[in-house]
Amino acid sequence: MSDDAIGVARTDAAPQPASFRASERYRWYAVWLLFVVYVLNFVDRQILTVLIEPIREEFHFSDTQLGLLGGLAFAVLYSTLGVPIARLADRRNRVNIIAVSLFAWSLFTVLTGRAQNFLQLLLARVAVGVGEAGCTPPAHSLISDYFERQRRTTAIAIYTMGVYGGVFVGYLVGALIAEAYGWRAAFYAVGAPGVALAVLVKMTLREPPRGFSEGAAVATAPPPVRQALGALMANATFRRLALAAALHSFVGYGVNGFHPSFLIRSHGLSVAQAGVVLSIVSALSGVGGTWFGGYLADRLSNRRGDVRWQLWVPGVATLLNAPIALLAYTLADTDVVIAMLFVSLMFGVMYLGPTFATMQRLVGPRERALGSALLLLVVNLVGLGLGPSLVGVTSDLINEIFLADGLDAQIAKAQGLRWALIIMVCINVGSFAYYMLAARTLVRDTVH
Repeated sequence: MSDDAIGVARTDAAPQPASFRASERYRWYAVWLLFVVYVLNFVDRQILTVLIEPIREEFHFSDTQLGLLGGLAFAVLYSTLGVPIARLADRRNRVNIIAVSLFAWSLFTVLTGRAQNFLQLLLARVAVGVGEAGCTPPAHSLISDYFERQRRTTAIAIYTMGVYGGVFVGYLVGALIAEAYGWRAAFYAVGAPGVALAVLVKMTLREPPRGFSEGAAVATAPPPVRQALGALMANATFRRLALAAALHSFVGYGVNGFHPSFLIRSHGLSVAQAGVVLSIVSALSGVGGTWFGGYLADRLSNRRGDVRWQLWVPGVATLLNAPIALLAYTLADTDVVIAMLFVSLMFGVMYLGPTFATMQRLVGPRERALGSALLLLVVNLVGLGLGPSLVGVTSDLINEIFLADGLDAQIAKAQGLRWALIIMVCINVGSFAYYMLAARTLVRDTVH
């Protein structure tokens, strides 16, 4: 059996275009391996969400502190370090960068379980963010060199399904282990497998030539950072796309980070019950919606000969997400609420593949990791950094209002969070508007 078939070969820093071969089977192997890496990326990121309540009870944290741990603490270095790491990925071996990053964030996830106070938890989450910054920009660049534009959105959507594979494992494993052995054991359990996977990535994932999918490998060095960033910031489509994705992420990270607490406080579920329910809901709707969003955008764009479908699909899906999520937060029947969360998440995740594949259309082969990192910088600083924090602050403020009106403390805590989620999800209307605006200039701004 050839190396292409089993995916075992050395990872040269600068493969020669004439000698590099990648079978169809190997290309899909590369995508699915990166999918598994991204699953662990999000397991280690998501695990805190399902463990929020037992951590809060042990340390007596406020929702504001929990929002900082789940959002800003992770997002700041994750987002900002993504840019220099992406610059390195545009010059050096992307496989090595992914393997080292995977090892690092897995180690710090394990160390999170050793934290004894808020500061130690904060520093551990920051360190996890530093490690995870080296994952997605190099991965997007690799996938774009393995798959031509006609299939790239579907391929990137498959990679991005790792978000919800990670959410599933994080919710399920985190909740069950925390229930049986405590929240610290959950961090140990999800962090350790990343070390072995880092070795597999290094041994089997190959570094393709830049521009390989276009059939014309690029040997020139990437343009200076200032020039590349200046060109992107001057690009109207990029600015609108970044705002659309940032607003969407702001809502998504904000509400999803508090869904376990919502089900526990408003519907009486235990930590384990909320974890199991959300693991199933997130896995089925997240994986299905992410794949379908990428598939639908590629299919409509190719069949109708209009690339603007790459942005119309996520825009319309984002708009549909809002009213369904409002039903989930306001209805009383727990089974109906869970069903509404499923449907709203299906629409909510359809933006992922088309958004990041469209980003790859706006840059050249030597700027793909940098472009992806810049988009992630905006998306994560606004979304991951501020979304959970704003929900936490809003929840605490509304909780104080209800307490001042004489409402029972437990009910006030539940109602404060419910209204914070309702306010948050309405922001998706703004995301829809920017997707529509970005579609108007996409054809003009695409790099050919």
